[in-house]
Amino acid sequence: MLRFWNHRAATGLLTENPEIDKESAHLRKALKNEVKKKFAGSLAIRMVDSGSCNACEAECNALSNPYYDLERLGIYFVASPRHADVMLLSGLMTFNMTPHVLDAYKQIPEPKWVITLGDCPVMEAPFEKTFALNAPAKEHLPVAHHIPGCPPEPLAIIKGLLAFLKKID
Repeated sequence: MLRFWNHRAATGLLTENPEIDKESAHLRKALKNEVKKKFAGSLAIRMVDSGSCNACEAECNALSNPYYDLERLGIYFVASPRHADVMLLSGLMTFNMTPHVLDAYKQIPEPKWVITLGDCPVMEAPFEKTFALNAPAKEHLPVAHHIPGCPPEPLAIIKGLLAFLKKID
């Protein structure tokens, strides 16, 4: 324990990584340019949880903190599917939540896209396959892009959103 505190006293508390900060700044600039080009500067995302452990939602919440701050890039999480351009779906497709997910998808105005987040919607989750699960999300919705991870960290979500934006017309 003494070794730990001596090291901490010598180096200080390191909360920033210059290499990651440089990559993050490059990704944020590219993401802002893509949102400006494809969505006139404002991309509205409706986050839908179809039965998850909430780890993906916690990582998405981190995207709103001052370090990542997606709103300054023109990306907003909206409360109503009627105001959304994209559905960001996390969690296992459970029998109980499937009708609600489909209803939310129907309410999103055209053109609309679905991005799956994490390993759960593609049935790669660490959960046992039980009677409560209702197949992968792609069997119910037209999934345009997938962001892998359990849970994906905020930088991976930003990279996934950028990859999605580069894919669409």
